[in-house]
Amino acid sequence: MAQNLTLRSIEPVTHDTHHLTFDRPEGFTFEPGQAIEMKLQKDGWRDEGRPFTPISLPDAASLEFIIKSYPSHDGVTEQIARMQAGDGVTIEGPFGDMRDRGPGVFIAGGAGITPILALLHKRLKDHGDLSGSTLVFSNKTEADIIRRDELSAMPGLTVAYVVTKGEGKTVPKRRLDRDYLRQFVEPGSLCYLCGPPPMMSAVQSELAALGVDRDDLVADDWS
Repeated sequence: MAQNLTLRSIEPVTHDTHHLTFDRPEGFTFEPGQAIEMKLQKDGWRDEGRPFTPISLPDAASLEFIIKSYPSHDGVTEQIARMQAGDGVTIEGPFGDMRDRGPGVFIAGGAGITPILALLHKRLKDHGDLSGSTLVFSNKTEADIIRRDELSAMPGLTVAYVVTKGEGKTVPKRRLDRDYLRQFVEPGSLCYLCGPPPMMSAVQSELAALGVDRDDLVADDWS
């Protein structure tokens, strides 16, 4: 069933991502990691739905998102970056199979961190720390890393950042190939994966080569 929401606040997170906060509609439920479809209540955009994942937990009073904008696309995410408090959206859902299955290796590319962030928040709430879990987070540059300070401070979580363009000052330039991933992954490892489709496809192939079974891979390609 469609729900109408009013934007309470919007704040920059990085140079091209924003943190949006809405009041959570009464009765709206979802599992951390699941996505919802969002449409703007704006002429010319009401039929243009896109999937985004809440970073807030289901019992929170607010419904929060981190959304990356792509100005060159002249699309929905560019319009979202221009939103102001009081603007409206319509949401439907939830959907998707990104669910918490226990501690593991969380692999994210860019804005693909959002469902993983939701899962990490859930595990922190349920267990108090993230012992036994590792986050491998790939971005184009260091300036693109979403919520770096928050992720680095999560208790018990081992974090490895890499960049793919330019030389990082504090982060190595590496691809998520099997030579890099083998230090975190072995046969039987439970892996969570989310990012752009080309990255997803490439990393899935590398994980398979490292002996990760498809049943041990929790993956979605939206953020």
